Amino acid sequence: MVKVARLFGQAIFKASKLNVMFVGVDEKKHPSNLPRTYTLTHSDITANLTLAISHSINNSQLQGWANRLYRDEVVAEWRKVKSKMSLHVHCHISGDHFLLDLIAELRYFIFCKELPLVLKAFVYGDENMLNNYPELQDAFVWVYFHSNIPKFNKVECWGPLCEATSHDDCKTHTCETLPEPPCLDKCSCCFPTVSTIPWSHCHDSHGEEDDSVAIAGGNLVTKYMYNRNKQK
Repeated sequence: MVKVARLFGQAIFKASKLNVMFVGVDEKKHPSNLPRTYTLTHSDITANLTLAISHSINNSQLQGWANRLYRDEVVAEWRKVKSKMSLHVHCHISGDHFLLDLIAELRYFIFCKELPLVLKAFVYGDENMLNNYPELQDAFVWVYFHSNIPKFNKVECWGPLCEATSHDDCKTHTCETLPEPPCLDKCSCCFPTVSTIPWSHCHDSHGEEDDSVAIAGGNLVTKYMYNRNKQK
């Protein structure tokens, strides 16, 4: 319970505790035609946070028995849909281990409370890029909670990034909805419709599979893809 009650080790964000790594991306450039991805983990011993900024999930951070047991990492990526940028954040609530199922409600609560800290880490770690493109501060934040329990398997819109980093109570600032799907046909106003997100739960407003989203693969190589055939 102690471990779950403080997933990221601190009640407030401390820049001195954050280690940032840029893997294959420029720290000042805006995402062009590929998602810009964040992988955030922390050390149980030092309470330091490690943030990898790259074009895909940094799987090397997710190895080891502790990470596989606690599943307290947060991954996120910038997406462009119809020329609008948005930040999509993913949290593992339960599934893969029965202990996580037993405390799913607590994990959901704690993730909600600590996500502003996580978002602040993203903003601080990618400061140069955000300073070069301040309009991204107004981009909407979509939070995906992944769970084998339908009650906690959902998507929430947390509003603009500049506001989401300062939430005091997620319940009063969020709404459950789904992000706008990309164009059906090949275009220049959307990022590619495939992204490497390491969890396999479907999301829609009613706890059933969304017709606009299909899932392929599993574990750390699960890919979320918009199912164009169904949309057509």
